[in-house]
Amino acid sequence: MSEEAVKAVEAPEESAHEDTHYQAVEKDGTVTAIWEMQGQKHMRTIDPRSSEGKQILALFETAA
Repeated sequence: MSEEAVKAVEAPEESAHEDTHYQAVEKDGTVTAIWEMQGQKHMRTIDPRSSEGKQILALFETAA
């Protein structure tokens, strides 16, 4: 069984689609990827080490 866990997170909308959200993919307690989703469709993967990834993660670390 895989040790990866996917956590759904809600984020401010960056597009006109109201159903856009982000999911953090974790392995051993570390975020390894951020998925941008529209409904059930995977749109793109964001590196959590990138500036955009850091901005997204910072939004949720301060809100928690």
